[in-house]
Amino acid sequence: MALDGITLASTICELKRCLLGGRIDKVHQPEKDEIILNVRNKGCARKLLLTASASQPRLHLTERNKPNPMEAPMFCMILRKHIGGGKLIDIIQPGFERIAEFHIEAFNEMGDLTLKKLIIEIMGKHSNIILTDERGLILDSAKRVTHETSSVREVLPGKAYTRPPAQDKLDPLSAARGEFFDRLTGAAGRKLQQAIYQAFTGISPVTASEICARAGVDGDLPADLCAPEVLEAVYAKFSALMADVREERFDCGAYIARGPRGEGNGRPVEFACVDLTMMTAYKKQPFDSPSELLEFFYSERDSIYRMNQQTADLRKLVQMNIERCAKKQQVYLDTLRDIEGREALRLMGELITANIYSVKKGMTSFTARNYYEEGNPEVTIRLDPTLAASENAQAYFKKYNKQKRTYAALGEHMRQNQEELRYLEETLNAIATCAEAADIEEVRDELCEQGFLKKKKTAGAKLSARRLRTKKTQPLRFMSADGFEIFVGKNNRQNDELTLRFADSGDIWLHTKEIPGSHVIIRTGGKPVPDSTLAEAAKLAARFSKARDSSHVPVDYTARKNVKKPNGAKPGMVIYENYRTAYVTPD
Repeated sequence: MALDGITLASTICELKRCLLGGRIDKVHQPEKDEIILNVRNKGCARKLLLTASASQPRLHLTERNKPNPMEAPMFCMILRKHIGGGKLIDIIQPGFERIAEFHIEAFNEMGDLTLKKLIIEIMGKHSNIILTDERGLILDSAKRVTHETSSVREVLPGKAYTRPPAQDKLDPLSAARGEFFDRLTGAAGRKLQQAIYQAFTGISPVTASEICARAGVDGDLPADLCAPEVLEAVYAKFSALMADVREERFDCGAYIARGPRGEGNGRPVEFACVDLTMMTAYKKQPFDSPSELLEFFYSERDSIYRMNQQTADLRKLVQMNIERCAKKQQVYLDTLRDIEGREALRLMGELITANIYSVKKGMTSFTARNYYEEGNPEVTIRLDPTLAASENAQAYFKKYNKQKRTYAALGEHMRQNQEELRYLEETLNAIATCAEAADIEEVRDELCEQGFLKKKKTAGAKLSARRLRTKKTQPLRFMSADGFEIFVGKNNRQNDELTLRFADSGDIWLHTKEIPGSHVIIRTGGKPVPDSTLAEAAKLAARFSKARDSSHVPVDYTARKNVKKPNGAKPGMVIYENYRTAYVTPD
């Protein structure tokens, strides 16, 4: 769900407890739409994240460290100038809107104490972070909005700051009973759940559905046709929820999709700072604070979103080549069907040769007995009337030899095509597991080496210099419950390095059976590996494979000494023997 007014209210309560009275020590801008403020208060330093990302705008305390650009952006420099060293004296949420205003006391160039406001507006693609002075004039913003962009409100330096235009909604914290009934009964043509979130600020569709669920009412009922007792039940739950918000009684939790066996599979699908009683199909993971909740929910989603943006061109390239291989495979299969009767061509030629004196020029066909088949059945052979018997025989032999050569070549072509297809699917899986920019660069370099991607000639020298400075990424490292190290390769070249050079002959090697995925190594140290460690390693192999969202995934495992790399094979391609197979659900 989007961050609604209730979640924002809960977050502001936490920020007030932790940050009020503190001083802004540092200001960073790791992304063009993201600000991190280091606030020092009562001997403790905390980082406050403000992001106006179009897909995931939010604010909360964070523990994550993000790399900053070599040169600070202009907005970051302006923030450092005006609020650096400033004291945070208040945080407000006007009208229960999805807006947070940070009131900061700071000295100006003349040494006078002034009040600055740092405002974050959480409004989807229109989200913004704005700095204003003591007169309410805009000093700058993360996103400048001109008249050409919006005819409703300009956000430019020197302009007076105005809040986003009102949408004729009521503040749910101060709405009276009569106003509640008037809004719902006047919502003709709208569902009850829809009428609630469209009538009050800060109420999301999920929260509106929860209010209906607590009242035991179907949210799809027409709002203007609901009986008075139905509206009374809904209002009772609505007012009770708002009382919890006013008295700061929040219940922060993420709701996790359940796996095939009923347990949470680690993928959060919803979050809220109130208990969502309607989410009975999901496992609830409680959190002590809204910041912890938002950090958990958005960190993986934000990483996946940004990685998807950065790898879009690679995924498109690899997918295009996979489709090309699939088309080639279909052409090969069609050709195989076309030459299935090649032995019949040879037979025709031999029968014409055996009956050469019976075949006269000008004949269009003749019938002969097939001496190569039991019972000697008669066979009718078509002839070219313009050719002699020997020439007709040679024509059949020529077609036969051509199809024979085609068949022999097809086997090698199909093998190479299957190998390339498997390599591309492994690469696509590697792209899906990229977690940082260095991982993407390694995959990009590998595709260049394999000829799937052209290197940029103009940046060749810079690219070579960068590679010399860049440290190779390392495989993922895990520790099993029994104390054994488990390593997981993140791309094809890393798989080769991990399996062929890093692992010892006595280590255990794992890979999903006939499914693209990472190589996994258990470092045994010469000790026997318990079944529990094998199960954990197999789950990791399934998790970092194309079958990550499946259940009962087959994973082959064997000693590293049984794994070989054929000569000329592409990166990550190996063969193995003397293996066993385990069936696990990814984790």
